Amino acid sequence: MKKGILFLCLAFASFWMSCGSSSGSKVDAIIETDYGTIKVMLYDETPKHKENFLKLAKEGYYDGLLFHRIIDGFMIQGGDPNSKNADATTRLGSGGPGYTIENEIGFPHFKGTLAAARNNNPEKRSSGSQFYIVTGKGPMTEDQLSSFERSHNITYTPEQKELYLKYGGTPQLDMGYTVFGEVVEGLEVVDQIGKVKTAPGDRPIEDVKMKITSTH
Repeated sequence: MKKGILFLCLAFASFWMSCGSSSGSKVDAIIETDYGTIKVMLYDETPKHKENFLKLAKEGYYDGLLFHRIIDGFMIQGGDPNSKNADATTRLGSGGPGYTIENEIGFPHFKGTLAAARNNNPEKRSSGSQFYIVTGKGPMTEDQLSSFERSHNITYTPEQKELYLKYGGTPQLDMGYTVFGEVVEGLEVVDQIGKVKTAPGDRPIEDVKMKITSTH
């Protein structure tokens, strides 16, 4: 990968933001929540993350875990094993399966993309289980994208710029975290979860549980 360049373009024919519908998209995993179902497609270009996510899903690892960190206009995050049956006083966000994953950074953070959380490590290795789904603040402007390109040493393709300008996302995270999939159905569910009331520390006041299954 050429450092500083986002050269991988989301060019799937059924990409929901390009055509407005994902009825024909490949579904690799299903996330069930109290607010509805979210179907996701995982990228073949990020094989380590795809394989790990499906492995954990097949093991039932995520069942009963929480979306423990939600920031309106930014993202919803879950996958901490310590969140299962956690009381309201438990600090969440540091748990995992006991390993990290080598980064596979390349895809931008458009609205609806699925990415791996991580702690502050120089290799940008991903958490073995924690992930987030981008909600973003809405469409970006040309000036905002130009600013991100300069500050992050990024050159967006015309297609990537078009998606950010039309749908938004969190470009401030680009080249920092591995994006390894996207929502192909249930983005309205993600938006609903992104609006729940949270306590200090960004944990929802009422638990938002998940169950993830692999379609393979």
